[in-house]
Amino acid sequence: MNQTTNVGVVLTVFGIAALVACFQIDLDRDGGWGARIFPLAGAGTLAVLGLVELAKGLREGHSTPLPAFDGWAVAGLLALALGYAWAVGLVGYLVSTAIVAPLALMLFGIRDRRGLLAAAVLCPAIYHLIFFVGLGVFPTYGSWFDLLDVIQGY
Repeated sequence: MNQTTNVGVVLTVFGIAALVACFQIDLDRDGGWGARIFPLAGAGTLAVLGLVELAKGLREGHSTPLPAFDGWAVAGLLALALGYAWAVGLVGYLVSTAIVAPLALMLFGIRDRRGLLAAAVLCPAIYHLIFFVGLGVFPTYGSWFDLLDVIQGY
């Protein structure tokens, strides 16, 4: 097994587990798929991409060395996720996402200031349009401050 095969196996297993978990989400009141549809699409995509990666790894055949495990990056991502969950409750979704999106990109090595600024603006805007406008998901409002109050004029 090589690195590509290992990644394919892990992605496929997580995708299948996520697919199973998605079927635990209740149907809408009218019996439609509703809240289940987006996680199902993501989980199905994850499983399919895992299978594609697995097939690619099996075709390559030769072994490539795995990169060294970077525990600091994993710890940093975990801290960022926990901080994000905490911040959403205080300052709302838009401000939290505008702060965390560039930090996450920096953690993965992105240093271009224009890209980080674009992430700070575009990530909250695009995710807001997808989830809150398009899918009708109820946004999380901050207890201290929420930019949605200012934008919507409340």
